[in-house]
Amino acid sequence: MPALVATEVFAKITWVGVVPERRGAEVETECRSEIDLDWDGVVGGAHSGRNRASDSRVMQQHKRNTQIANVRQLSIVSEEEIAGIARAMNIAQFDPEWLGANLVVSGCPDFSHIPPSSRLQSENGTTLIVDMQNYPCHQIAMTIERDLPGQGKSFKQHAKGQRGLTAWVERPGQLFLGDQLRLHCPEQRAWQPDGQGQLL
Repeated sequence: MPALVATEVFAKITWVGVVPERRGAEVETECRSEIDLDWDGVVGGAHSGRNRASDSRVMQQHKRNTQIANVRQLSIVSEEEIAGIARAMNIAQFDPEWLGANLVVSGCPDFSHIPPSSRLQSENGTTLIVDMQNYPCHQIAMTIERDLPGQGKSFKQHAKGQRGLTAWVERPGQLFLGDQLRLHCPEQRAWQPDGQGQLL
């Protein structure tokens, strides 16, 4: 059985936020110094819950509004990657509040491409499981457009592959601004769709 291996990579939390509710297409995020996590995700967050209604991301698997497991409890982005998005969009700074992010982290290269099922674990034991890469969406573009007219339309193009990750809670607890999250990766080779790869 493959193991999870603790790496020497640490992601430092440099920004914390909560989306308390979704009233419209644009995203409203509140900056915090800490977040509380339970089995449902971020306490007080709009995306909390063990289950969620399926949406356009999983239309090939489920009809819209089917109840499915919620593995999108948190949104995590990289400080380095959103700085790259800002440069590509030719804006001075990218506001994490536009993204509806729960955490911004630094110090973890190529963050958006961490393998699914990796863990991010704080020193107090609070642990998140990476689901998969997040993808740019039109709601974020609309949020940017509200604050920077004329800039939102280019977001999806420039954020592809740098939009961060979604995650869910494996072990509840608290996460604080400045916490160090150690990355634990699954031991596995890259998938070979032709079936020619050798299993470990």
